[in-house]
Amino acid sequence: MLNIVLVEPEIPQNTGNISRTCSATATRLILVHPLGFSLDERHLRRAGLDYWDRLDLVQYPSREAFLEEHGKDRLVLFSARCDRSFFDLDLAVRGEEDVYFVFGRESCGLGRDMTERFHDSCVRLPMIAGTRSLNLSNTVAVATYEYYRQQGFPPPMSCADG
Repeated sequence: MLNIVLVEPEIPQNTGNISRTCSATATRLILVHPLGFSLDERHLRRAGLDYWDRLDLVQYPSREAFLEEHGKDRLVLFSARCDRSFFDLDLAVRGEEDVYFVFGRESCGLGRDMTERFHDSCVRLPMIAGTRSLNLSNTVAVATYEYYRQQGFPPPMSCADG
């Protein structure tokens, strides 16, 4: 199963858009506190309102709590400071393995401590020189759909519903 992990997200509209992507792809969303907003803010709910009831949402009180439970799992950390392209990864699922795509705060990312600790699991989306970063919700969408493309868009994903 794919899990999208947002570590200390700051912008409710981004989290709302990401929740919509997660709902549309049956992907679990993990929020790591502290959040820069309340989950009952109208902007967050408006961005994903008609999907919110189908969202598989898990929350952790801190980065340390998340890493204590999942630090040895298959983590893929996204950072503009990494050199390895996300598209060089083989995302084949090994058995019942969960995969965790980990994203940092909009203003400063995951932080050097995490990118150094998990250096071998750190990737970036390719961009032209001088580009600081992509919007968080866009990056999550690109990564999520590339993951499922490599899985062959397994059921229940389909274009048949229109």
